[in-house]
Amino acid sequence: MKKKLLFFLAVMLSFTASLMSQTKVGGIVLDEANEPIPYANVYFKGTSEGVITDEYGKFYLESKNSYTQLLVSFVGYSSQEVTLEKSVTYDLKVVLGDSQELKEVVIYSGKTSKKDNPAIDILRKIWERRRKNGLHMFNQYQYDKYEKVEFDMNSIDSAFMQNKLFKGMEFIFEHVDTSAVTGKTYLPIFINENIGKVYGDNTTNQKKEITEANRNSGFSDNQQIIAFVKDLYADYDIYNNYLKFFDKDFVSPLSRTGINVYNYVLHDSAYVDNKWCYNIVFYPRRKNELTFKGNFWVNDTTYAIKKIAMSASKGANINWVKDIYIEQEFEVLNDSVFLLTRDHMMSDFALNKKEKSKGVYGKRTTLFQNYEFNIEKPAEFYHKDVNFFDESVNNKSDEYWDRNRFESLSKDEKGIYKMLDTLKTVPKFKRMYNLVATLGSGYYQIGHFDYGPIFSSFGYNDVEGIRLRTGGRTYFGQNDPWRIEGYTAYGLKDNKFKYGLSGKWMVDKKRRIILAAGNRRDVEQTGVSLTATSDVLGRSFASSSLFASGDNSKLTNINFTTFSAEIEPVKNLVFKTSFSYRTLKTASPLTFNMDYYIDPGDPSQGVKGTVNQYEYGIHVDYTPKRRTIGYGVERSDVDYNYARLYLNYTQGLKIFNSDFNYQKLQFYYRQPVLVGGFGRLFTTVEAGKIFGAVPLGLMGIVPGNQSYFIIENTYNVMNYYEFAADEYVSLHLEHNFNGRLFSRIPLLRKLNLREIVGIKGIYGTVSQENIALNASSITYRAPDEVYWEYHAGIGNIFKVFRIDFAWRGSYLDLPDINRFAVKGVFGFHF
Repeated sequence: MKKKLLFFLAVMLSFTASLMSQTKVGGIVLDEANEPIPYANVYFKGTSEGVITDEYGKFYLESKNSYTQLLVSFVGYSSQEVTLEKSVTYDLKVVLGDSQELKEVVIYSGKTSKKDNPAIDILRKIWERRRKNGLHMFNQYQYDKYEKVEFDMNSIDSAFMQNKLFKGMEFIFEHVDTSAVTGKTYLPIFINENIGKVYGDNTTNQKKEITEANRNSGFSDNQQIIAFVKDLYADYDIYNNYLKFFDKDFVSPLSRTGINVYNYVLHDSAYVDNKWCYNIVFYPRRKNELTFKGNFWVNDTTYAIKKIAMSASKGANINWVKDIYIEQEFEVLNDSVFLLTRDHMMSDFALNKKEKSKGVYGKRTTLFQNYEFNIEKPAEFYHKDVNFFDESVNNKSDEYWDRNRFESLSKDEKGIYKMLDTLKTVPKFKRMYNLVATLGSGYYQIGHFDYGPIFSSFGYNDVEGIRLRTGGRTYFGQNDPWRIEGYTAYGLKDNKFKYGLSGKWMVDKKRRIILAAGNRRDVEQTGVSLTATSDVLGRSFASSSLFASGDNSKLTNINFTTFSAEIEPVKNLVFKTSFSYRTLKTASPLTFNMDYYIDPGDPSQGVKGTVNQYEYGIHVDYTPKRRTIGYGVERSDVDYNYARLYLNYTQGLKIFNSDFNYQKLQFYYRQPVLVGGFGRLFTTVEAGKIFGAVPLGLMGIVPGNQSYFIIENTYNVMNYYEFAADEYVSLHLEHNFNGRLFSRIPLLRKLNLREIVGIKGIYGTVSQENIALNASSITYRAPDEVYWEYHAGIGNIFKVFRIDFAWRGSYLDLPDINRFAVKGVFGFHF
């Protein structure tokens, strides 16, 4: 009995010791006027474990070790040592008095000077050496990589747990834990682990990553969750001038332009892992800019970063994200080489940035080990796989993960897998999950069938009146090798059924050889795009909007059938060939016709109003640096910040009952450019020429926009069929400043608005041959004096709306035109 009692006491003592070996402290730092001190340093005394207070002077610091002394300091104030009486303290109040002593390091407060600042001198040496440190010191490198991504519901309290929403799911709260960064309670809801190997060659600037194992907590078939994870946690290098998070370009504290947006202070110097390092604190010069606050330790000889911790400015112009916290640690190899060993990033997603708002943590922890150098690989090794997918990667055993993950999962992390397996069997959770998935994708999943898109179920146009639509697609997973999609629609005014049906089949997964076919009979607004497409179920501009301005009766009945084959021999380079047949005739005979002379040289032979045409096409689509989700017949883009080059050659064939013989050549190029911290410039160039005579239905129509919504690559103040051209070149320039200008205006700063400016222009001509052929109700007018317009917009209104004001710059004297238009668009953007 005594042995059992002693054993029990020993267990209790060891358990108590394990609890006491942690130190958790949170609170606020104030000055003598009881005002919060932002960006103050809070450290466990004698260590490099610390944080920077936020803009409200608040902080939270946690360590696995036991500490009793806290050191709090800020430039211009006397440092304060605080004795921690308990291992856990959440409401500490620290008051710093004004400094009366001359410090060993020069003191700076407020906006620091760029001259005679030792922190700036150190920063310049970092710039000089940044391409000579770490992996850049070697011709080739390779290392092992382990990545863990986790999502957690945060700010969990008793009231939240007792909410009726969670009735029947109370068991999930057994996994509640506390964040080491914010001190808030959280509930893990998703985890993804990945083990791989990375290879790189600095002489050829090539890099390749091979995934050896991957698994997540039961949501592997959900495209939206996977895309969300990949989009939020792209790779970054702190030495780069700009760091991209959530489609926003933050200025790195190590950027060469950092001195324009950051204050830097040399705060301390000490040994860190036997290396003498300087500690530099940085914080934003202005509010509402895409910047960070934090500190880094940098070696005094190599000027390589040893450790960095930073969090996004509270006022940063970014939606739905309350906090971003980044922490990186570097180890020293051979006394001079600093290599990244740990990278941790945490984001707090919430509907608003209020302190008590509930939301979701997104956390990514990446560990690096087993570095090897100067092992040269053949050039073909770095060739990117077009569509390689190894199913075994996702089917590794628990024993494999226990042996190979770089660090063990915590008890709560291990419990996520089991908890979510159980949760997916709860009917209420299934309903909630399906609702969120439906809103995100636009489709409602029923077994292996997706009903939708639900947002296209209702529409209106002048011909059909109210339009009702229903449809769907097959869906077995994001890697489906085939897919069938279809819809049917009915107009209450014309009392006619319409339909569309298409199918795709990937016959070769490695090279993405895809065969496709389809047929569509519908009412369409033609002439809304300069560049042709062979997509049989593309967007219907005639039926997708409820409201339009001006005359909207120039609609066309289309019967379109197509067969195509495509191949992707090189990553992001697609070659496609297609064969199609279409019939075009007016859908509004009382107000619009598409007539053409049967013989332009002899008008007495009459006119014809229907176009029957066979076409053969060759298309080249090149999208360098495009990132996608899935390996199936259809893929989703992670983002749209990639260049696109598209070439299209079309041969009209006068065979069987086809009417015309002609050739079309079209060119499209789109390039987003990051402009040094001032947002992104999007440049779009299109050019084309038609060789041979064609009627209105096959003519190049300059795309107007008579809706009240912003439509990409259309002209905002132009009507449908206002201009036609069989030879043209167009240029669209649009720059999104992402709030850089508004952030400097005090009254507008807190609204987080974003400014957009743009200009569009087109030059084109029409040949006499096509003018002679035309007998339609449309008189050809070419933009041979250059049509142009410009617009200015305000984005991020209530976080979801953008409004543009557009002005016409030329052809101001034409009848029935708009000189000014207002367009808007809804969208979810960070």
